[in-house]
Amino acid sequence: MLLTSHAVVLPGLLQDRIDDLAQAFLQPAQKIDFSIPPGEPALVAADSVSWRIFKNPISLFIGGITAVLLEFGEPRVRDGVWQHSSFRTDPLKRLQRTGLAAMVTVYGPRSRAEAMIASVVRRHDRVAGKTREGEAYHANDPVLLDWVQATADFGFTEAYHAYVRPLASTERASLFVEAFPAARLYGAAGAPASQEQFDALFERMKSRLVASPVIFEFLEIMTRAPILPTPARPLQRVLVKAAVELLPGWMRARLELGSPWSLNTVERALVRTMAIASDRLILPSFPAVQACRRLGLPDMYLYK
Repeated sequence: MLLTSHAVVLPGLLQDRIDDLAQAFLQPAQKIDFSIPPGEPALVAADSVSWRIFKNPISLFIGGITAVLLEFGEPRVRDGVWQHSSFRTDPLKRLQRTGLAAMVTVYGPRSRAEAMIASVVRRHDRVAGKTREGEAYHANDPVLLDWVQATADFGFTEAYHAYVRPLASTERASLFVEAFPAARLYGAAGAPASQEQFDALFERMKSRLVASPVIFEFLEIMTRAPILPTPARPLQRVLVKAAVELLPGWMRARLELGSPWSLNTVERALVRTMAIASDRLILPSFPAVQACRRLGLPDMYLYK
């Protein structure tokens, strides 16, 4: 293993194997070369906090689950996703599409990211219906879009903060600013732009959040879907529990996510070790590294 500043480069065959696994998960069918076209910037600048946070696959996985749990607490978002997606029938494919979309939003060339987001918005415009409680929903409802954007901000930020390294208040403030260009394109122009606005939104949403069998079905799917290689599959449940632990206590109680979804001391240490290690590991095919190459930056730019 080679240590370069804070970066880690593994021996050739092991590095290639891990790189292949990461690429197979993120880009199973639709191959995107984030290294082209040369020089085209992304929606977010390369020196941003977002570029450093989104390079970490472990904290992204954890934070993404946390975000979905918050989304599913809102009945209109919950049934809008559950009634119109392939989570039940093909969870891995759905996760891969979602993960790739996040990578394009942060690291992709601006023109490609804008085109992808526009396509998502068009698809969402056809998603409408009624919740099992009889409440109407529409996927492009600005109120719901603002909530989804806020839950993503919360999940990714808190996962990195809890399991990789603490984020300073200035970094958190930067993340709100950096998220705005994509949020506006998605239609979430009213998403929180500061910690104060974020706290106010969560306070307003308290009465809307409810427990649901869908939440528990989602958690079970995430523990058994073939996301990690077979020998590492038992770790998925640990990572899912790590995601649950990021929820505020009152929210866990509201969603009825009790002690079976809590980490023990050993598991918590294991999650932190994995997350910190993945923050240092340079994978040549990972979008973060390819995007650096597109902008003429060295592979280790985000790892210093």
